[in-house]
Amino acid sequence: MLLPRQIPDGAGPGLAYRIEGELVPVLHLALNGQLPVFFEHHVVLWKQPQIDVRIKPLKGAFKRVLAGMPIFMTEAAGAGEIAFSRDNTGHVFPLHLPHGSTILVREHQFLAATGNLAYTFERAGGFGSMLFGQQGFFIDRFTASQGDAVLWLHAHGNAFQVDLAPGEVIDVEPGAWIYRQDTVGYTQQVFGLRTGLLGGGGNLVFNRFTGPGRVGIQSGYHSPFGGVADAGADRGVGGLLGGILGG
Repeated sequence: MLLPRQIPDGAGPGLAYRIEGELVPVLHLALNGQLPVFFEHHVVLWKQPQIDVRIKPLKGAFKRVLAGMPIFMTEAAGAGEIAFSRDNTGHVFPLHLPHGSTILVREHQFLAATGNLAYTFERAGGFGSMLFGQQGFFIDRFTASQGDAVLWLHAHGNAFQVDLAPGEVIDVEPGAWIYRQDTVGYTQQVFGLRTGLLGGGGNLVFNRFTGPGRVGIQSGYHSPFGGVADAGADRGVGGLLGGILGG
């Protein structure tokens, strides 16, 4: 299912929002002063002067520095408007999270969230996961622990959602997943490829997701170590290590 690209009249706790634009979409938030929003500091496009921007410190800052992630989040409060965008083409979309639900998000896809979302991060699952699954070092975890909440993400290319039934399985190219519910199981599948008896070979890697729950998929390939890449450009181990050592 293709997620909506243009939303003229969205609403969430303490705010109204709209998503506009085609190449580099923009998220506009109109805050009513009841609830702040938080975001990575470099994604702000503009704001009205009455909006107060302040630091939202995070635990585990040193680990985030090693992963190339921001060491703090920024928080906006007050009544007025603020807009966000990333410096990449793609697709901005909301995830409305009912109270008690949790969503796991690939690093560097987060744009903004309502202030009643609990946020933390966890390791992606070891060096093997980072190397072959190209997950990055960490996965963002958002939990709607204080009522219904809204999370906005940025996808490279277009964003699609697959709703998996219990036990239903889908194999996703490693650079393509954006988010998954915490009810969705995750493993890696590595397939060896051979071109002949004396020919060379390689590995074809998939992320395997098992329902129940929803999984977000982006049509544009993204590696956290090499940025957005053309098909096949950085998908090998050599390209990944080059991104780690050179980035």
